[in-house]
Amino acid sequence: MANVLLFNLCSLLILSCVESCLIPTSLYIVVPNALLPGSQITTVEVSDCDIDSMRLTSSDPSFTVSSSGVIETVTSVSVAAAGRTFSVRAQDNSGPDSEVFVHLVHSTPSKRQEPTGFLKRFKRRWSPHPFNILENNPGPYPRAIDMIVSDSQATHNVYYTISGPGVDQHPVNVFSLNTTGMLFVHKTVDREEFPKFILTVRAFDKITHRETDKYLDITIDVDDVNDNAPTFRDPMQYTVLERSAAGTVVGKVNATDRDQANTLHVKIRYSLKTGLDLFAINPDTGVISSVTNTLDRETKDKHVVTVEIRDMYGAGSGLANTATATITVGDINDNPPTFTKKSLVASVKENENGKLILRIPVEDKDLKPTPNWVSKFFITKGNEKGHFRIETDPKTNEGLLYVSKPLDHELNKNVNLEIMARNEPDLVGTTAKWLSIPVDITVLDEDEGPAFTAPIVRFNVKENTANGTVIGSYTALDPETKSSNGIKYYKVTDPASWINVDKDSGKLTVANTIDRESQFVHDGMYNVTMRAVDASSKTGTGTVIIVVEDVNDNIPTVPGSEMVLCEKEGELGSVLVVAEDNDQSPFSSPFSFSLPTDHDGKWSVTRFNDTAATLQQMKELPTGKHNVLLDIKDLQGSGKTQTATVRICNCRNGDCITKPNSVSLGPMALLAMLLPLLLLLLLALLAGLICTTAKKHLKIEDGRDSGGILLQSNTEAPGDEVDSSLITVPTQSVVKGSVKGFGANQDWMVNNGSATLGTKSTHGNGMYSDVVASDFDQYYSGQYNQYGNQSVGGGNYIGSAEGFDNRFAQDATLLRNWQTNGRYLHQKLIYFGTEDDGRYADDVPRRYGFEGVGSAAGSVGCCSDFGGDENLDFLNTLGPKFKTLGDVCRKT
Repeated sequence: MANVLLFNLCSLLILSCVESCLIPTSLYIVVPNALLPGSQITTVEVSDCDIDSMRLTSSDPSFTVSSSGVIETVTSVSVAAAGRTFSVRAQDNSGPDSEVFVHLVHSTPSKRQEPTGFLKRFKRRWSPHPFNILENNPGPYPRAIDMIVSDSQATHNVYYTISGPGVDQHPVNVFSLNTTGMLFVHKTVDREEFPKFILTVRAFDKITHRETDKYLDITIDVDDVNDNAPTFRDPMQYTVLERSAAGTVVGKVNATDRDQANTLHVKIRYSLKTGLDLFAINPDTGVISSVTNTLDRETKDKHVVTVEIRDMYGAGSGLANTATATITVGDINDNPPTFTKKSLVASVKENENGKLILRIPVEDKDLKPTPNWVSKFFITKGNEKGHFRIETDPKTNEGLLYVSKPLDHELNKNVNLEIMARNEPDLVGTTAKWLSIPVDITVLDEDEGPAFTAPIVRFNVKENTANGTVIGSYTALDPETKSSNGIKYYKVTDPASWINVDKDSGKLTVANTIDRESQFVHDGMYNVTMRAVDASSKTGTGTVIIVVEDVNDNIPTVPGSEMVLCEKEGELGSVLVVAEDNDQSPFSSPFSFSLPTDHDGKWSVTRFNDTAATLQQMKELPTGKHNVLLDIKDLQGSGKTQTATVRICNCRNGDCITKPNSVSLGPMALLAMLLPLLLLLLLALLAGLICTTAKKHLKIEDGRDSGGILLQSNTEAPGDEVDSSLITVPTQSVVKGSVKGFGANQDWMVNNGSATLGTKSTHGNGMYSDVVASDFDQYYSGQYNQYGNQSVGGGNYIGSAEGFDNRFAQDATLLRNWQTNGRYLHQKLIYFGTEDDGRYADDVPRRYGFEGVGSAAGSVGCCSDFGGDENLDFLNTLGPKFKTLGDVCRKT
């Protein structure tokens, strides 16, 4: 079989008249499914080649080709059912290279009919192997591929049909099959778009048009040619830090090729065309790396290199593509900040605080505004007392020098500082060091206020020191003259007013009793703030700390709360007595506890600790409260007899459960007692309310000497006629304070309407009087007193008289009338006090405005004067409706 294939290949080479270094265009080799390493596949026959310069290469790294043309496997190779294809390229110095495609199959392939200008028919079996066509073959077209023959052709006169993609499906009209079974291709095919076609062939009897054999699926593989150049897959943007060591990986170039995988057509070789002095690229993987450690961002922060990718593993016949890769040099902290000057000077006034006195400019070549560029400043010398602080301006990167504590010109006229600038990260990739700069600061003199000899002074004073005692002096000096002349001293704070200050000398004396146990003393110290003022009103402040020394001015005391002694059957109990003393040692504990010499023997006392003693019951005692006298003294023997209250009781969980001797009612008990009383009071009020709302008008006895002035008003029937002639009223004076409607008879001037009830008050003489006005017209046009203060006391209403005319006393009838009216008003006003607001609102006197000529009807109050004959002629002037009302009134 191999000899037949070689013979066919040689024939094809001769017929096609290929030029120098000729090899077959394709080989079909039958091989098993698996090939072991070192297996010889076949030998490629070459002709017209320069043996000395000829090179044979395989596109599949699993195979190797010797110089004699023998193809061998390098590794274990498996061959799929569809076969395996690779190419062998032959090249010498005499001419262009040639390529042969080697097809490995499991069984003998159908023989191919190459275009020779004529067709030679071969009988084929009905199950051929896949056919192969070359992509983008220039033609001419149509081009015969192979003959397909059905086994049924031996017994039938058949014709063939074909269908499928490439025939009657997309892409249509690519293939055709004539009736004799010859398969043709009619146009070029792109393998990257259509790598394979599967067509269905059927055989029919020409007479019966019935299928003579089963349909056959044939496969047409499109063999690849190197018609696609490799392309870059990703943007090539890379970053590498400056000063990186040689061999540092910069990035990887990714490329792809559309040609057939696992062939030389997609074997890409990478190369750099520029930047070779700084970078290199791996030809197989495309990894770019640095070749030097001299990359400097401050010199050049970006490099652009040209990358070429070429298939056929870089062979000259391979297709290539180029692109530029941008490599950014990343920053490291290899440049320290540098000062723009060699030294700096500044000045500051003494006593200034928190002021910016100097800006320190620096330069840094590293990348802004990264930590490699940001400067940090430190005062390394001259700031031992902390008079200065330094910060960084975030915008300009300058150092900002501030005064943090006031300076004194008299103490130091110049200050020399040394300031270092550095970055937060340490320096790398350089031998440079952090730099420093000297700063000379001049302290300017100022006219200062007085300064105390010390900012804080302490004096030890015993508590209870007598007033007026001198405890010390606190003076100030003028910083310029070093003298205290003309300086005055004042207190700023003295919470308890314990100290007096002599304003001329600064002498401190006790003003009030000093008590160490006072709330103003903290940790035994009491603070006084002082101010010194010179002749120019400049001031200085200082603090006096008075250390209050303790004296034995307190004795031990027992708290006033009761101590509970729980009674136990057959046992005598005890309680713990704890004493307190506000003094400190040695004027307080340890305390001594004892009973008076004349004690009754019911109790004994023993020491428990320095501040407590155990009070032991010595006899059976009844439950209740017991007062026990104790002598308690401090360490110095100061003390007195005190009373400790002990309650003996039955206990539950340490608490007394028996009632104390003196019983007191709790809030709930008081509420339980008062609740019935409140209910009774509520019932009484309810009964009174019912009675009040149900009763008729209060019946008032007339006395039968009123002359018919007063009418009984608690009847529904018409009242009796009143003889108005019985009432004698002065024509020049009226009573100020008469009830509403109490006017004059027909002899009175009725133009003024009615008056109001005057002010009533209570006097000690118990005498009731009205208020009289001498001029009615003047009174009416003036202020009307409203019904004012009234009081009901003991059932008597008492008023006050004002300007009562004695002429009325001469007429006994008139006097009786006024007395009768007084009694009536007295009872009436008392009755007002018992009425609800509604009734009171009906009967209170009101002021009625004057609107012109008075009405002939007069007033209709409870005490109105009906006139001489009850003349109702005025109804005729009120209109038809009121006339009808008047007729009704006349009938009743």
